[in-house]
Amino acid sequence: MEHGEVDEPVTVLNGHVDDKSAEEDGVESTHAELGEHDKLNVLSELPDAISEVNGEHDGTDVTLGSRTQDNESEHDREYEGYGDHAESDLESESREDESEDEEGEEDEDYEPALKYELLGGATETLLQKDSASALAVSPKYLAMGTHNGIVHVLDYSGERVKSYRPHTASIIDMCFDTAGEFVATASIDGQVVIHSLTAPEVYSFDKKRPMRTVALEPNFSRRSTRAFVCGGMAGNLILHEKGWLGHKETTIHAGEGPIWTARWRGTLIAWANDTGVKIYDTASQSRITYIDRPADSPRADLFKCTLHWQDDTTLLIAWADIIKVARIRTRSRGSTSSSPAPGDSGRIKTLPPLMTEITAIFAIDDMLAGIVPHPADPVLTTAPSAPSAFLVLTYTPPDTSFKDEAPVDERVKARKPAPPPELRIVSRKGEELSSDVLKVPEEGTGAGAGRRYVVLNPRNIVLVRPRDRRDHAAWLVERKRYEEALEQIEQMPGEGLDAAEIGQKYVEHLVNEGDYEKAARLCPKVLSLDARRWEDWIFLYAQKNQLQAIIPYVPTEAPRLSRLVYEMILAHFLAHDREALLRTVKEWPNTIYDVGAVTVAVQSELKRASASSGEAQILMECLAEMFLSNRQPGKALPYVLRLRRPNVFDLIREHNLFTDVQDQALLLVEFDQELVKRRQEAGEDEGLDEDGRSPAIALLVDHTFSIPVPRVVQQLQSRPYFLYLYLSALLAKDPHLAADYADDHVQLQAEFAPNRLIDFLRASNYYSLEKAYLVCKELDYVPEMVFLLGRMGNNRQALTLIIERLGDVNRAIDFAKEQNDDDLWEDLLRYSETRPAFIRGLLENVGAEIDPIRLIRRIKNGLEIPGLKEALIKILQAFNLQISLLEGCQTILDGDCSVLARKLNKDQTKGFFGTIGSKCQFCSRPFDQSSVSTSTSSTATVLFLCRHVVHLTCVKGGERLSRLQDPVLSNMLSGGKQDVGGKITLWVLQLRLDGMDYANLVIGVCVVELL
Repeated sequence: MEHGEVDEPVTVLNGHVDDKSAEEDGVESTHAELGEHDKLNVLSELPDAISEVNGEHDGTDVTLGSRTQDNESEHDREYEGYGDHAESDLESESREDESEDEEGEEDEDYEPALKYELLGGATETLLQKDSASALAVSPKYLAMGTHNGIVHVLDYSGERVKSYRPHTASIIDMCFDTAGEFVATASIDGQVVIHSLTAPEVYSFDKKRPMRTVALEPNFSRRSTRAFVCGGMAGNLILHEKGWLGHKETTIHAGEGPIWTARWRGTLIAWANDTGVKIYDTASQSRITYIDRPADSPRADLFKCTLHWQDDTTLLIAWADIIKVARIRTRSRGSTSSSPAPGDSGRIKTLPPLMTEITAIFAIDDMLAGIVPHPADPVLTTAPSAPSAFLVLTYTPPDTSFKDEAPVDERVKARKPAPPPELRIVSRKGEELSSDVLKVPEEGTGAGAGRRYVVLNPRNIVLVRPRDRRDHAAWLVERKRYEEALEQIEQMPGEGLDAAEIGQKYVEHLVNEGDYEKAARLCPKVLSLDARRWEDWIFLYAQKNQLQAIIPYVPTEAPRLSRLVYEMILAHFLAHDREALLRTVKEWPNTIYDVGAVTVAVQSELKRASASSGEAQILMECLAEMFLSNRQPGKALPYVLRLRRPNVFDLIREHNLFTDVQDQALLLVEFDQELVKRRQEAGEDEGLDEDGRSPAIALLVDHTFSIPVPRVVQQLQSRPYFLYLYLSALLAKDPHLAADYADDHVQLQAEFAPNRLIDFLRASNYYSLEKAYLVCKELDYVPEMVFLLGRMGNNRQALTLIIERLGDVNRAIDFAKEQNDDDLWEDLLRYSETRPAFIRGLLENVGAEIDPIRLIRRIKNGLEIPGLKEALIKILQAFNLQISLLEGCQTILDGDCSVLARKLNKDQTKGFFGTIGSKCQFCSRPFDQSSVSTSTSSTATVLFLCRHVVHLTCVKGGERLSRLQDPVLSNMLSGGKQDVGGKITLWVLQLRLDGMDYANLVIGVCVVELL
């Protein structure tokens, strides 16, 4: 921990430590036993940063125990015994005990709750020639007192900050104020010294008798009273307060033996002497409680009482083998006075405002050297938690029958090693949650945060921490419980634990145990992005013939391994598990292996496999997937067709594979017809397009430029029905495309669709009539034979087939009508003379092609014709109907002609207006001027019935027309001038309006024939 950090709770433990254990700490053994029965350690706690900032902790609380000796002379004799000779006597026995303890711990599958670390820095140097006797802690510093009366102020890395010597003899107790600015020390030299660490401020008090304890008031550095309490072998607990004339002394308690320890929190001061524990309230200046010491308790001078304020109202008491929890609360108003005591003459006694109740009391099986509050479950966390249990320092004395009798010979006890002390976590119900023999390594890691404790012995300082998740994980790894360790690491990311290293050990362990599947499952988590380690493990699995186990976890992207690894896996699948090969090919990107090499190997296996076997199907699936993923759809097409994949048509169109399908036409149509058949059986849509074509036929027909017709026909020759479908679709699209195969189509049509043959024969001109006739003759298709005979000009034979084979008079009549041949009608009449049915049929269907009289005259006398009467009546009715229709039509025509003639006459004889400025259509001169073609000045104008107007002289022969006077115009108009006579008369009227000369041409037309 760096200098000045205040974020970690620290606790100091003080317990029995013998000379030999102190000598071995940090010198020879890796794990040194910290303590024997005859010297006590100090257990104290440093508040965390929050408590320190909020002022919730009193620095005097850090010391919860102190050394206990019979008196100062005993103490001197005790520490004079430290030396090389004492350690030599016990060295071998201690090492044997330590070895046995270590072996016992290895056999136990029990995880300790605490971990230990020696405080380094200058600590070892400072204690080489002196021994530690007391310790106090603050958020920033440790203060260590020695038997030579020296105080060393250290930071939490062990570096010395300051040293001074306030005493000439051993320091028994010391404490910090809440702010960590003052250090108070009590020594057996009778002195109590309070020293400032930040200013030249020192208070020294000589009490003449050995002092055992000192406690500063809360916020000592902030208060002007500079109050503190101290006590010792004189048996007085004295409160010192600073006034105008110096410190004022107030004796709080006296007369009940030495004051062994005192602790101040808030307004409450607790202290212990030989009779028990008492609490004094500075606010009311009264003692509020007395907690007695059991009568059968061990000697108080040998088993010192430890006091620790857990909070402002809770006091923890550890004395000998008994733990008590005292809670101070406010007394109710009704109970602040009590009845007078006997002999008090009726005076009412006033009770203090506070009262104490014991909330817990229980015994343990060893002696207590210190106590602090502690979380009930400190393991697996670094976050501070509320104390719900106790951390106690215990030890087992050689002889537990220490009462009030005189002690035995100290030299005899010193030669008998006691069991090492233990740190225990005890619940508030007295249940032991954890127990740990106090052994620590020579060097600690210096890591970790959170709650800390400090164990002091004469030769070193040990930091004790609750084990966190990292320690738990390391403990699991030591016992090869790797899976649990990895689970713990996953729950605490970013805490500096190497999951990869632990996982590597776990995987190695599983492989050695033969659990390849489980080891493989861990590889992604353990190997992560380390491609080299991945490859090493994969090759290891291959060597052990367990490649199948790790393949599902092999990464393909992050990290990307070498191609050799992936190809080795594919080769393994090709040889042992082809279904897995197919799955892998589908899942893996094709960029991580050589597709060409793999496809060659698969094709080689396909050649050796049976075409109808399931293995062949899987291999073809693999080839199709690899070619498609490698953007080679043309190479994948044959396998897709053989696999009968429904998406083959989409594949061909999407990748424009029409050229590649040239030689796959038969496979394509076969698969297509299978799909059609399946849909028909399932009652679904057949999947035909709007022209009734299946997808394969439509694809072949729509892309004849890429898929030549001859190549398709050649492939489909072995399957006539498929060829018929293809030629039919081809003919429907463009008859010219199937012209070369018209004869084949006749044969196929006659076989597979005879009802449509006649339509093809009528529509097509590309087939051979002779070949078609032979096909129809072979299959006895009479209507088609009749049609073909008619096309070949053999009408009589065709008519004979109709009459003799079909006996269908209507067909015979239709055939004769189609041929429009009089000789054929004559043949039909001749054939019908002896056939009553034909005669009747002819009579019923007689038309313009045949004269009924002609047919009736051919009927022989005596020939019985059923239905003749009806036929004749029908003929007569038909003729009457025709005459009536003709007459009606004539009437309509005559009426229409009359109306149209009158309209024509009206339109031709009506006049129209024109201007003199209009020009002649021939000479282009105005009508008021004479024509350029004559020398006369005549302006006569002629109007044609088509409405064209020209000079009369411009019309050939117009000058020779005679002049006739029109009496109508003469009578109607005066001043009219006659210009033209004869069949066309024209009058020009010149009118003068408003003094301006202009002329209007009024034209009258007689409807006459223009010669």
